[in-house]
Amino acid sequence: MSYELHVERESPLAFAELAKAMAPAGFSLRDQGEILAGDEPRPVAHWRERVVGRPSSDWDVAQLVRLAAVLGGRLLGEDGEHYYLRDGVIEVDGDPIGKIDQILVEGPAAW
Repeated sequence: MSYELHVERESPLAFAELAKAMAPAGFSLRDQGEILAGDEPRPVAHWRERVVGRPSSDWDVAQLVRLAAVLGGRLLGEDGEHYYLRDGVIEVDGDPIGKIDQILVEGPAAW
């Protein structure tokens, strides 16, 4: 079982609003609620009344951080930790993961 991250927002998004909000940032949405990212689109999350992802790489985490920002929410881990972007660096409760630009260029190599 992998670790779950979810996007938390003040107000929930309907499926149609979700699609409209993410498209300009390069995300796409499949009919079953699967959210795709990247030049060769791959799943990074699912919409199930909220956006939920189970990342398998830092690239997935970077995409989820981007998605949370696009949706006007924040990315939380299942244990309550906050994932966010500060000065181009992805952090988890203040601990750096890496520079988002470098992580996105490296692509979705599994942990």
